[in-house]
This record gives sequence, C-alpha cells and structure tokens, in this order.
Amino acid sequence: MKIKKYSFGVGDRFEIQGEAQLKAIIKAKEAGIDITPVWNKSNREHAIIHSEPADTRVEADNAVKALGWTGDYFVDADHINLSTVDRFLESSDFFTLDVADYIGKPSSDEEIAEFIENNKKYLGKLNIPGIDHPFDISEDTLKEIGGKFLFAAKEASKIYNYIVDKKGTDDFIPEVSMDEVEEAQSPVEMFFILSALAQHGVPAQTIAPKFTGRFNKGVDYVGNINQFAKEFEEDLLVIDFSIKEFSLPENLKLSVHSGSDKFAIYPIMGDLIKKYNKGIHVKTAGTTWLEELIGLALAGSEALKLAKSIYAKGFGRMDELCGPYATVIDINKSDLPTADEVENWDGQKFANTLRHVQGHPDYNPSFRQLIHVGYKIAAEFGSEYTNMLKKYAGIVGQQVTENIYDRHIKRLFG
Repeated sequence: MKIKKYSFGVGDRFEIQGEAQLKAIIKAKEAGIDITPVWNKSNREHAIIHSEPADTRVEADNAVKALGWTGDYFVDADHINLSTVDRFLESSDFFTLDVADYIGKPSSDEEIAEFIENNKKYLGKLNIPGIDHPFDISEDTLKEIGGKFLFAAKEASKIYNYIVDKKGTDDFIPEVSMDEVEEAQSPVEMFFILSALAQHGVPAQTIAPKFTGRFNKGVDYVGNINQFAKEFEEDLLVIDFSIKEFSLPENLKLSVHSGSDKFAIYPIMGDLIKKYNKGIHVKTAGTTWLEELIGLALAGSEALKLAKSIYAKGFGRMDELCGPYATVIDINKSDLPTADEVENWDGQKFANTLRHVQGHPDYNPSFRQLIHVGYKIAAEFGSEYTNMLKKYAGIVGQQVTENIYDRHIKRLFG
C-alpha cells in the first residue's frame, strides 16, 4: 500500500462534512491536481467528541460512495502511540506514529555506539546533492543526534511492528511524527533521524518534522519566511538523498502538520515541491469545524444563536480549553470580544470575524483560535449541534468546500 504524491489530511471533528471535503478534492482533480484525501482524527479528539475510529471510516466510505470517488483514500489513526493504537487497528489504514514525547530520552551507550558505527561513513564533510554547503559531522555530532533521537526512532519501530503484527506489512501507510516539540529539527538531524528509522526497520512513507517558526492552530505561519524556505528546501533534498542511502520507500515525502491556514508559506512549499518534483502531505483537519460554525452563523437566527452560545461558553472556560493546546496557540485575551458583545452581532459579523481572510477588517485571530480549541463545547451540545449541521448542510458544506479548495489547495498548487 502506497500513498501517492500529493495528499491532504481532511479530518473532521464531528464526522459530518466528508462529502463537502471530498468535493474540494474532486474540484482539484478537475483542475488537474491529483490529491489523495486522508480522513484523520486523533485519539484526543475521539475522547472529547465521544466518537470511535469506526465512525471516521464510515464517514469516509459514505462520502466516497455518495460522490462516486474512484481514487485512493485513507483513514488516519492520527498521533497514536502504543497506548492508543489498538482502537484504531480495524478502521485505519494510515497510522501517524507520534514519537515526539520520546525525543531526548536516553538510549544505552551500546545503542549509541551502534548508531555511530552505522553512520561512520558520513564522518567528516557530508555533502548532500543540491545543498550548496557541506555538513561537518564528527563522532560527537553523531553521539549528540543519536542521544536526542535514537530512542524516538526505536519507539517508532515498536509501534510500527505492533501494527504489522496485527495488520500485515502491506495494509497501511506509516507516517512518523516529531512535530509537537519546542525545537525544530535541522536538515542534518533529519538525515540521521531517517538513518535511525531505517536502522530500526521503519519504512516511513511520510515524515512530519517540527519546522522553524510558529505553527499555531488555524492561523497563519509566524516566523522567518526565508529561514523556513531554506529549511524546507534542504529537508526535501535530505529526503531524496536518504531514500537512496538508506533504501527507504521511494515515495517518502514531507508532512506538514498544523498545516491549516499556513498561507504565508504555501507558495514557498508549492514552488519547492514543483522545483524538485516531490510530494507533500498537508493536514488541514481543524479548520473544518470552524467552517461549520461560519456556516451556522450565516444560516439564520436559530443557527446563529447556537454559534453565539458556543462562543459564550468557550469564553467562560478559556483556560480549560486552551490548556491542552498551549504550545500551538497564541491568544491575546485583550483582543477577545466579550460574550455580551458577540450577542449583538449579526451572522455576517460573526462569520467575518471567524473566517480566515486576513485583509478583512473584522478578522480576529484570537477569536478564531479560541473557537478552534472549543470544539469540546460544541460536542457538549450533542445532537442539538449535529442536527443543526444537518439541517443547514447546504450552506455549511459550501463553507467547508470553499475553505479547502480556495484557501488551501489553490494557494499551495498555484
């Protein structure tokens, strides 16, 4: 089983927008861009929504059937580890092996020595084709990188082999995720991470590193654009070289997590993957739920009332909602409207404040980020929320499709 060149993670908190999401992928195909949809939902999201991985599989299968999609598609067990993987085994055929928590954990002296021995051919000046400067590699360099990442690579191997034991080697796509950490991994670290993964028998088809800059949930990239471009380009070249050096899958590609709405870097990524004829996987999952709320705000008084209630409750429980996402949000509380202020808004004002159109005078990134992490509130409304989505499926679905196609796919692929 192989993932194709371009793929999009189109996860859906409430598992209702499958068709609307797939319509965006179909529009892309009609425009000559062949993208594989991957419905992704994490264990944490299932726990908050009180859903099961089987629900995501049903959503994906139903959307594919309803729209007559004949291309590949996958269901991703997003950010799983050994403690959470079991519930995803039956329903998923794409597994994001999240080993970020294991970065920096110590390996034995013997394991570090073996890692150094396996990579001793790279001591001295390491030249990677396409990169205009060599990397200086010493035994201390290898010891440092092995000490930081070898334990995580071994953990990825444990998870991968556990899944293989249950599903076989050809029935799923393995992705390795190291993005939810404070420090970015440098291109030279990426090279030796891939060496370690190969050493431990993990045939990753996509890898999600932590890039330089802030990848906050649902808002644009914050950081040095030129530095990101250099890092992203070198990562592409490192992957190309690593495939040959370590006999990794030839379709191995970069995965950009928290890719939702990183509009500033989409043209850069798009230009570079075209330049080197490389693939990419982008996860845009979180913004679907925001588009649902935008659709409800525009749907009329009863739906707008529900959208306002969700914000009001979220505003009152801000610390609780933001805690689990503290490293990937930057909310300026002084920029947040009070619940009483929002109560006086019409639907257009609510939608314009939430919708990610940076040039619009109403757009408020703090408002958007608070709602982004507030899907727990919507879940507490239960069928009242989901029935409203179904009742106004037309206008809600329109927002979802336009967001994925117009603001994501078109920006990335030009």
